[in-house]
Amino acid sequence: MHIDAHQHFWIYDQREYGWIDDSMAVLRRDFLPADLKPELERNGFQGCVVVQARQTLEETHWLLELVEQAPFILGVVGWVDLRSPRVWFELESFAGESKLVGIRHIVQSEPDERFLLQPDFLRGIAMLEEFDLTYDILIYTRHLPAAAEFVARFTRQRFVLNHMAKPPIKGGAPDAWARGIQALAAFPNVYCKVSGLVTEADWQEWKPGHLRPYLDVAFECFGPSRLMIGSDWPVCTVATSYARVMDLVKDYLGKYTTNEREAVLGGNAAAFWRLKRPAKQARD
Repeated sequence: MHIDAHQHFWIYDQREYGWIDDSMAVLRRDFLPADLKPELERNGFQGCVVVQARQTLEETHWLLELVEQAPFILGVVGWVDLRSPRVWFELESFAGESKLVGIRHIVQSEPDERFLLQPDFLRGIAMLEEFDLTYDILIYTRHLPAAAEFVARFTRQRFVLNHMAKPPIKGGAPDAWARGIQALAAFPNVYCKVSGLVTEADWQEWKPGHLRPYLDVAFECFGPSRLMIGSDWPVCTVATSYARVMDLVKDYLGKYTTNEREAVLGGNAAAFWRLKRPAKQARD
């Protein structure tokens, strides 16, 4: 089973999605399961994991409702306020939702570069294991040192790094990024999504060769047993098509064994989140 490990849905509202500026005008519309399904089918993917884009409980509930309409949504990475004194009760309220597989906080937008190490946030993270929930780490390169300190505190918690920590493809300090990735990958409970690269490159001029050095680092550090392909659809469409972003990784996998390719294309995601095939596929 091939699984897109990272994509989003939304009903567009300018007040809720202020980060979609004029350069991203193509994203100023609704993106729903009916829009994604043909992309999955054309590109040989049987399922996906949808990830939160707004930090509201309302959105988490809405994404779980979408699962009922679209069985190809195999899991939801939602949001709860991990800093709240009521976080245990909020997590407990979702305990019957088997498709809620993980939690994410948009740490990259927090002004405190060591946000991950705030005591109230750490207290919330410590509760995820009890509810069998993973945590998605969404950060920039500058947050990698704090992220390594963060995951070192939770040896049994399952973590997955989003978008390879958004490497500085258009410029910056690739060596610092590579060192940070190596340090984070040293923890065996941390996985990584091969996603989001095209939007870190020059949207109009990028070529696969611009991204391969970063893929090299991710594969060297995490290995094909802890990497999972993700489209970051619809955000990726500001730079390229769904097919092209997925073919970037598929083509790179050409030098790996069949088992290794299948792991990155879906096996690792299925194991990490303990995903089940859609009912129809299970019968087939």
